[in-house]
Amino acid sequence: MEQTRVHFLVSIGVLSLILTTSPAASDMTDSIEKLWGNTQVLYDSSGHQIMSLTLDRWTTSAFRSKSQYQFGRFDIDIKLVPKDSAGTVTTIYMLTEGQWQTHDEIDLEFLGNTTGEPYTLHTNIYARGKGGREKQYRLWFDPTEDFNTYSIIWNPQMILILVNGIPIRQMKNQKRNDIPFPLYQPMRLYSSIWNADDWATQGGRIKTDWSQAPFTAYFRNFSANACVPYKRAWICGQSSGDSSWFNQELDEEGKQKLKHVSDQYKIYDYCTDSRRFPNGYPPECGSE
Repeated sequence: MEQTRVHFLVSIGVLSLILTTSPAASDMTDSIEKLWGNTQVLYDSSGHQIMSLTLDRWTTSAFRSKSQYQFGRFDIDIKLVPKDSAGTVTTIYMLTEGQWQTHDEIDLEFLGNTTGEPYTLHTNIYARGKGGREKQYRLWFDPTEDFNTYSIIWNPQMILILVNGIPIRQMKNQKRNDIPFPLYQPMRLYSSIWNADDWATQGGRIKTDWSQAPFTAYFRNFSANACVPYKRAWICGQSSGDSSWFNQELDEEGKQKLKHVSDQYKIYDYCTDSRRFPNGYPPECGSE
């Protein structure tokens, strides 16, 4: 490996990370593989790949990244199910492949709604098998009219979820045993669409109208500027040569944007749910 291409070397336990530059994938299928259901590869008028996931009464659909990643910045454009999408859930999430009892996971779940009503973005983060960190947001735009970019930044300091470049949720690594953080296990990115009308829309009061099926969401421009396995190490690169995501933290402008979203668009936060936690909130609450 050329010395000029190596930017950073760090060891976390037995994990070695090398920051370098790697070429970006030009097509979705370069880095994404189909899993099941009616998962299609399409092309737009410019010849660029789009992947679609479709739900009907009999089948769900899903895809995943071909590679596992250990930290990175992940961006994907999504155009969600239009009109009456009540009961449906379109997801992007990152997931480890080890023991379920100690798994790590980063969830973005888009909860459908009746025509004209806003989508809810449901988020959750698991670390060492511990989840229950739900936060929900009303999207401030119609996510079905066009593609919008949803991003996850995962580095040793934090997890940051962004919508069109705007931070909406941050989880910091508190470096405490009682506040686990995804740190040592690699994850893949997954996406799926499925029926969850027992809870997804207005607490399950609105059921899926199967006369509106099939329900289809579209995906394009997946980018993983991330650490990928290389022999006994992890090569961490970005096509632009900018590996700033690895040490990224929110600056003052980012903190203000995060606060604005929290004040204006957050509709549920486990850290303020006194009925759920009558004896005190989880230890990470108040420090995220």
